Amino acid sequence: MTEVPSSERAAFVTGASRGIGRAIAIALARAGHPVGFCFASDADSARETQHAVEAEGSKAVAVQCDVSDAAAVDAAFGEVEAAFGRVTLLVNNAGVTRDGLVARMTDDAWRDVIDTNLTGAFNTIRRATPGMMRQRYGRIVNVASVAGQSGQAGQANYAAAKAGLVGLSRSIARELAPRNITCNVVAPGPIVTAMTADMPAEWQDQISTAVPLGRFGTPEECAAVVAFLCSDAASYVTGALVPVDGGLGMGH
Repeated sequence: MTEVPSSERAAFVTGASRGIGRAIAIALARAGHPVGFCFASDADSARETQHAVEAEGSKAVAVQCDVSDAAAVDAAFGEVEAAFGRVTLLVNNAGVTRDGLVARMTDDAWRDVIDTNLTGAFNTIRRATPGMMRQRYGRIVNVASVAGQSGQAGQANYAAAKAGLVGLSRSIARELAPRNITCNVVAPGPIVTAMTADMPAEWQDQISTAVPLGRFGTPEECAAVVAFLCSDAASYVTGALVPVDGGLGMGH
């Protein structure tokens, strides 16, 4: 088995213009990897992520991409590969929400979330797999959610997509294990982001109380787990679901 030097293990992170995705890109850069990442629409935030990655001493390529579009994913990988070579580390973080009670949920609200959060991960994994197989090395990490195991009222589409990531990941883990490619899931709970910061204080207090550790997590805490799963230290970990939720999902 040919080992791929860490400095040549190019990473591709989806949904990295802010929040958890940005923290993941920075953590992988800190570990010495060149980082390609995609973003949906916020070019200004993407530039901030690129600068943060470069500040860690790594190279970065930012690509605008709709991960639900297989052709767009292929083009995005092409740009990253042109800069860094084959993608060896893949982190699927891109996600959207279209919340609503199931009786009122529109077809578009269902389809948009499934297409981005689940089909988007399938698109990137399918595109990355041939290169990983040729190298006989790869790390795939899919970012799900505690909602994928416990469910969440008003988020039938989101919870279904995140639960689907677990089945997808474990199937991929079994399929690619003979080629020294691992595939794992990280399931964040309540995390401090721009979205949660704008929520009412009463809501934040209610959620914090439900978490055994009594607080929201940080994007950096999620990123640390993702970086571990992308490292040689996690070479014997595959098909795992790792919660980063302060204990909220215990029992699920």
